[in-house]
Amino acid sequence: MLGECGMLERDKRALRRNSVTLCKEMVVDELFIQSLQADEILTDSMAESILAAQISQKRNWCLLSLLPKRGPHAFSSFCSALKDTEQHHLYNLLADSPERDSRRSKESPLQLSTEEEVVKTKRARTHESMEICLDADSPITTAVHPTTQEFYLSHCDQSYSMTSSPRGLGLVISNVTFDPCAAPDLDTRKGGEVDEEVLRKVFTELDYIVTIQRDLTAQGMRTCIEQFSRRQEHQTVSSCVVCLLSHGVEGAVYGTDGQLMELDWVFEVFDNAHCPLLQNKPKMFFIQACRGEEMDCGVEMSDGPERTQSPGCEQRDAGREGEGDGNATPTDERGRLRVKLPQRSDMICGFASLKGTAAMRNTKRGSWFIQELNSALRLRAKDTHLSDILVQVNGRIKDREGYAPGTPHHRCKEMSEYTSSLCKDLYLFPKYHPEY
Repeated sequence: MLGECGMLERDKRALRRNSVTLCKEMVVDELFIQSLQADEILTDSMAESILAAQISQKRNWCLLSLLPKRGPHAFSSFCSALKDTEQHHLYNLLADSPERDSRRSKESPLQLSTEEEVVKTKRARTHESMEICLDADSPITTAVHPTTQEFYLSHCDQSYSMTSSPRGLGLVISNVTFDPCAAPDLDTRKGGEVDEEVLRKVFTELDYIVTIQRDLTAQGMRTCIEQFSRRQEHQTVSSCVVCLLSHGVEGAVYGTDGQLMELDWVFEVFDNAHCPLLQNKPKMFFIQACRGEEMDCGVEMSDGPERTQSPGCEQRDAGREGEGDGNATPTDERGRLRVKLPQRSDMICGFASLKGTAAMRNTKRGSWFIQELNSALRLRAKDTHLSDILVQVNGRIKDREGYAPGTPHHRCKEMSEYTSSLCKDLYLFPKYHPEY
């Protein structure tokens, strides 16, 4: 009877023998749990209790303590879930366990192809770094939390006006597949399609009209961005958002033809001179791309670490006040002059990585940066302005660590950053529409 309601004894011994390794290294996320639910190994309440654990090792322990009670097929289903989520080293660990009486599977463990998963240490061109399996769960789909009337009324005066519906237009350019002839060194960005869908959903919930463009050449990206910047709808909305997802180098991103599009050109398209419809309105940019090829391997934390200042942060003056062209405007005409704006203002840009370093992307769950941006916007946009949201994203990225045993990506790190010329607090005030 035990064989009908409990796990086979040999399988229990295999789990016990490897429990420490499984508890430390296993990644139990929604996809993993769904696989076990599909095989009717876990009930909905069991799945919820496992995923509710905030610490990964506690989550793993909860699952391992349940499995021996879930029937004779629980072990094979568990192993299948490990394979489905590309945790092949753990699958092989169990398959090769001496407790297993059955002969080893003739199927050799799945090997990860160099072309699809492994980033070479040195490349002819800079690539966005990929991972086999990371420490994070699938992108959260919790509904965007709404702003309360009380919060809006207490913060609207010192922030950008965000009263239009829609809040603005959004553009997501996602380059996933690159021309193998024109750009043979640029791999397919597996997981990029996850990022674009995550961005579409979250900004749609934030009341933006989102357009997604996939796999554009460098010139195609320029044309798309120029057309987007000239849309007359910008005149009646409060803001805009542009997301660029591709391979990249410092200061530029690749088109599918292997040609580069300069980011400074993108910002210029939306500046006060070239995009008057968005003057004095916040313009948000999010760049998921490498800014170099160095892998951040991290350093061991020590007590009282020294902090260094980032070089090159000073701004160069555009000109000197008081210098004229000899044709000074009479005093009595100055009252009729329009207020001048700087060439570029009211912009904020989030970068997935620091200058010179690679950005990390999970081939199934999407990039670290977009995952954390999505989570922060959904949970905190209700009462946090965007600059602070990006600070929180930085903190989350800082704490993450790559999980890919046997590859150069194992225990790798990433650090995101942002730049801003915003002149007020930028609250998105999700789902709140003041009545006048």
